[in-house]
Amino acid sequence: MSNTTAPRYPLVLVPGLLGFVRLLGYPYWYGIVSALRRQGAKVFPVLVSSVHSSEVRGEQLLERIALVLKQTGADKVHLIGHSQGALTARYAAALKPQWVASVTSVAGPNHGSELADFLQRKAPHGSLRERVLAALLRGVARCMAWLETGDKGPRLPMDVAAAQHSLTAEGVAAFNAQYPQGLPDTWGGEGAAEVNGVRYYSWSGTLQAGITERGGNRFDGPNVACRLFARTFRREHGHCDGMVGRYSSHLGSVIGDEFPLDHFDIINQTFGLVGKGADPVKLFVEHAQRLHAAGL
Repeated sequence: MSNTTAPRYPLVLVPGLLGFVRLLGYPYWYGIVSALRRQGAKVFPVLVSSVHSSEVRGEQLLERIALVLKQTGADKVHLIGHSQGALTARYAAALKPQWVASVTSVAGPNHGSELADFLQRKAPHGSLRERVLAALLRGVARCMAWLETGDKGPRLPMDVAAAQHSLTAEGVAAFNAQYPQGLPDTWGGEGAAEVNGVRYYSWSGTLQAGITERGGNRFDGPNVACRLFARTFRREHGHCDGMVGRYSSHLGSVIGDEFPLDHFDIINQTFGLVGKGADPVKLFVEHAQRLHAAGL
């Protein structure tokens, strides 16, 4: 992709739960931002609350979109959201479709995460387990806020209970009832490719024996965690990336739902340690080309 094939509009990258821009210089979108910029794309990784509801994060995202539009003089942006970032992007596009050219969900829990449901069952509201889990997440989030070097803005609010509920099947169902744009009518199907002038896309991965536990993933702790988390899945047992199910990820035009990538591999974490033969950065570069080809 050359400058002449870069997307027309800026790319705004939205992180998921416990997301960041850079921690002591280390990027959330490892190798992805630089690859896109080398090809001429305007790319803006943004920060929203690392632990909060999709709606609150969505309101924060709208503020950041407004800044990008002002800074670049563009009429619209492309939103690319990883994990809960996909729900955050969907909210922003639903409220301000005139600001958004496309929404792309990357391993987004668009019908909820079975891992979140498992944690809710094992650590119900008001229980000691819930209090311990909430304290742990708050501690991690605060530590990450101190280490954040990619965003100089004020400290953002946190709400662990709101974040957890936002990722359960029940919480996402309530969210989807208000913001259904791009959702499939049938389980495992594709959604509308365009709603209110906004294009919708998605892609995701699955854990695959002989591939996702090979290559760099042999030395990658998050991959081990994903394989453990995958044991909590029921409906999509054997068809998940460790945190999000294959069909739960569907939104708009489905680019693919079986890439050999776990939930962290799909954004090239950790330090690019991914499964054998996997190339998540290429997916982002090709998508930028896809957006250009669509006149966006």
